[in-house]
Amino acid sequence: MAETYEKLLEDSIDIAAPADRVWALVTDIPRMSKWSPQVVKSTVKGGEVKLGATFSNLNKQGIKRWPTAGKVVRFTPPADGATGDFAFKIRENRTVWSFELAPTADGGTRLTERRETPQGISNVSLVLTKAVLGGQKGFTEELRRGIRQTLEKIKAEAEA
Repeated sequence: MAETYEKLLEDSIDIAAPADRVWALVTDIPRMSKWSPQVVKSTVKGGEVKLGATFSNLNKQGIKRWPTAGKVVRFTPPADGATGDFAFKIRENRTVWSFELAPTADGGTRLTERRETPQGISNVSLVLTKAVLGGQKGFTEELRRGIRQTLEKIKAEAEA
């Protein structure tokens, strides 16, 4: 029997910084390794992060390393108090990771990070997660902690 997985992982944090500053951080894919505990390195093909841009990641869990490929599928910068949305899809497992930026009443930004599975998770990814990464339950908890750490590190940098 295949292990089940959570269709949505999500967490938010309020940041005392304007949305354009937060946007500049979350869309800087090559710097994601600075904030995400799972990312070792990211390289954007052509160097420019925009809708349709593709990139490669090297991810980690302890001493284990694995590559993934992503594509930017949503790129809507925040403007005039409107919500911003940045998302990318990971080819190997079909998950969509996103950052939503919403204005707060005090002039700051509420940043929400999500991992969604609108097309499910690929069978290859499910099998590898079970065999190599500790199973869905443990890996999901690791992803949750990673999302929180990522949000906290982005907040610290945006507020510095």
